[in-house]
Amino acid sequence: MAVTVVIPTPLRQFAGGNSEIEIEATTAGEALEKLTTAHTDLKKHLYNDGGNLRNFVNVYVGDEDIRDLEGLETEVKSGGEILIVPSIAGGNIAAEAKAERDLPNLSNEEIARYSRHLILPEVGLEGQKKLKAARVLMIGTGGLGSPLGLYLAAAGIGTLGIVDFDVVDESNLQRQIIHGTKDVGRLKIESAKDRLHDINPNTRIEAHETRLTSENALRLFREFDVIVDGTDNFPTRYLVNDASVLTGKPNVYGSIFRFEGQACVFWAEKGACYRCLYPEPPPPGLVPSCAEGGVLGVLPGIVGTIQANEVIKVILDAEGILLNRLLLFDAWKMRFRELKLKKNPDCPICGTNPTIKELIDYEEFCGLNLPVEERILEEITATELNELIKNNTEVQIIDVRETYEVEIAHIPNTKLIPLAEVVARAKEIDSSRTAIVHCKGGVRSAKAIKALQENGFAGRLLNLKGGIGAWSDEVDASVPKY
Repeated sequence: MAVTVVIPTPLRQFAGGNSEIEIEATTAGEALEKLTTAHTDLKKHLYNDGGNLRNFVNVYVGDEDIRDLEGLETEVKSGGEILIVPSIAGGNIAAEAKAERDLPNLSNEEIARYSRHLILPEVGLEGQKKLKAARVLMIGTGGLGSPLGLYLAAAGIGTLGIVDFDVVDESNLQRQIIHGTKDVGRLKIESAKDRLHDINPNTRIEAHETRLTSENALRLFREFDVIVDGTDNFPTRYLVNDASVLTGKPNVYGSIFRFEGQACVFWAEKGACYRCLYPEPPPPGLVPSCAEGGVLGVLPGIVGTIQANEVIKVILDAEGILLNRLLLFDAWKMRFRELKLKKNPDCPICGTNPTIKELIDYEEFCGLNLPVEERILEEITATELNELIKNNTEVQIIDVRETYEVEIAHIPNTKLIPLAEVVARAKEIDSSRTAIVHCKGGVRSAKAIKALQENGFAGRLLNLKGGIGAWSDEVDASVPKY
């Protein structure tokens, strides 16, 4: 009988670009076995060397997580769906914290401003006072942080902490709506502070112009009732989770990639944390960043607004918080799915016998601190490549981006071999000459080089550091940056 395996966006390049694949199978394990036999490149991303599902991959039949070995024997009804969900990046501590502070009164101006809340029985005067008393810490003022900040300030959150160290770039403006054209080049935290103050001068903004680290996270988190994760990388995402667990704070999570988003409330004292869902991060480079993979501009607005909704519900002690439930959203198909989460009793941070009792080195945990001797890639800068070209040095330049990206910008005299095809088309690369491999920023080209080396390519391969973006910065400013 036919079942449908739903392939997430980050893994579709290893499954022929398909978002859904029909397979004749009666159990989840049989379906996955047939899937990875038909698409061999997908197998190493789903299974480790021991043949077990990787810890950053969840498998659902319906809304039930069946990741364990016995779960793979779960029968799937004809016409049923199997979802592969990899990692992509509410007694109530908040209530207790507010109870320690007297609820503030509302001025006549605030009563007028929040009148639509006040006439909601679920909020009312008491609820609005809770919002005014609340202290919410938002990590990041980018795609997710923009709608988060705007709606939390507008809702009347009394104190909104924001952590960011980046500056506004023109490429941010397609989705980071808290910033404007006039803010390009400004610190995001300053731009966001001005906009939030304009939205609601009653909200106190505590700006922390810094990178969140293991050294400052616990101190910062202890000062707030709710933590909101608007980050865009795995080290910070695990740091936010662990610091939230260690300080007993709810962690309102969101993540986005291309057209897909996830949202959840992780709260160790009430249920699962992020590590219960994803015990380990994916290997470096497996999941491209939004800068490499792209993101639909409205997607972070939708997911960030869902996060803002959950923050308000946590503060109000509302029913129906997105606790132990992972919400998946596909903007292109306009489809929501909800999956059940289970607290893992063996979780190293929130389980019965936790082994992580203090914050760790998250760059190392995510495999980003490899010793120099383990780095197999040779790199070349755009300036150095330009000098080789000027000197008529015989090199070949291989572009591993997609065709639609080449239409936006390209380096002259390059050969296009998209990443998904690079191993199959390796014979098109002259192994007797040095090959310079490039993509947009250097991530996909590094993966291409590794794949070629693992499959026996004998020629010298150099990764263009910073990709075509560096070429635009260092060599030819007429080449558009995207």
